[in-house]
Amino acid sequence: MARSWWRRFLHSCRMKFLPKTLVAAVALASIASACSSSAAVEPPTTTFAELTTSSEATTTTTTTTTTTTTTTTLAPEIAPTINGLPGEAGTEDRRVVGVKIDNHPNARPQSGLQHADAFYEVLVEAGLTRFIALFHQSDSVYVGPNRSGRPTDSGLMRPFGGAFQISGAQPWVQAVFRKDGTQVVYDTGVTTFRMSERAAPHNLYTSTEAIRDYADGAEWPNDPPPPLYVYGSEPTAVTESAEKIMFDWSDAPVVVWEWDGEQYLRFNATTPHEWIDADDITGQVAADALVAIKGETYTVSSGTGAGSAVPAIHTTGTGEALVFHNGGVFAATWERESIEDVIRIVDAAGDDVVLPPGRTWTSIFPDKRTITWE
Repeated sequence: MARSWWRRFLHSCRMKFLPKTLVAAVALASIASACSSSAAVEPPTTTFAELTTSSEATTTTTTTTTTTTTTTTLAPEIAPTINGLPGEAGTEDRRVVGVKIDNHPNARPQSGLQHADAFYEVLVEAGLTRFIALFHQSDSVYVGPNRSGRPTDSGLMRPFGGAFQISGAQPWVQAVFRKDGTQVVYDTGVTTFRMSERAAPHNLYTSTEAIRDYADGAEWPNDPPPPLYVYGSEPTAVTESAEKIMFDWSDAPVVVWEWDGEQYLRFNATTPHEWIDADDITGQVAADALVAIKGETYTVSSGTGAGSAVPAIHTTGTGEALVFHNGGVFAATWERESIEDVIRIVDAAGDDVVLPPGRTWTSIFPDKRTITWE
C-alpha cells in the first residue's frame, strides 16, 4: 500500500518549521477533513438506564597467582513503566494512551502493534476479537485500523487513566464510559484520518502523539499508569513446557502463539499475523509474555431497548488464569474487587505472581472456551 502522499504531506508541514506536535495535529486534521469520517461525538448527557446482562558468581582461580576473578551477571532493572521496561527520559512520568484496534480479517495487517507496550484482546460480535494497544513509554504516529468501543473496554482502561481512542460507540456504551470516568477520544477528525487504500470501516487510523496533544488540550491528568502486573528479575517459575499455545476463541480460526526462543509469535491458524508500518515495512505480531484471564461471558444492552446488545466479559471478581513466559506455563488465579483496581495475578498461596519485564499480551478469554498447548 503506497502511503507516499501521507509522508509528503507531513514533510511539507515540517518545512514550515512547525513544532512536531503541531505538525501531527495539523496533518491529521487536514487529512481527516479531506476524507469521509464516521465522526462519533458524545451525545448530550442522558439518564443512564440500568444495564441488562443475560472472566551464584563464577569464580576462576589461576595456578600462578592468588588472584581470584569474579564475574557477576546483573539482574535487569525494573523500570516504573506499564511493562517494567525502561523508556526514554520523560516518557515514564506521562499518561498511557490506549487505542482500540480492529481485528477483522480485512483489517490485517494492522499498524502500531509493533510499538505498543502492552495489549489486551477482547471478544466482540461474530466470534471476532479486537485489541487494545497500550502506549506508555512508546509512541506510534500510525496506528490502526481504529474501531469502536465496548463496555468491557471501560473496565480495562479505568485503572490506567490516560486517554482511550475509539472510532465511536453506541450512545448507551458512551454512557458507560462517562459513568466509569473513562477518558475517551472519539473520531472527530482531530486525532484520526482515513486511508484511501482500504475500504471502510477498516481504514480509520490515528497517532498517539495527536492523542496526547488532544488530552493535554482537554486538561486531562498526565499521570503515569500503574504497572500492568508485578514485574521482577526473578519471575515465577513455569511448571511445564508450552512452546505452542492455541486459543480457541470461537468458530473463527484458532489463534496460535509460538515461542521462538526469545518471544511469542502470533498466527491465525497457520498464517503469520503481520503488522505494517507507514513505509510498508512488515513484521510478525509478537509479545514477550502471554496472560489469559478467564472470565464469565454475558450479554449487555441499554436496558431501554435502544441500540443493540453486545457481548461482554466480567473482569471483576476472581477466576482462572494462565501465564506463559520463556516457553513455559503455569496456572494461577486472577482477582479484582473493582474496575478501579489493576487485575492481580496470584499463586496458590495468594502471593503475587511475578512476570519478566516485557510486552505482555493479555487475553480476556471466555471461560467456556479452551486454551491448549504443547
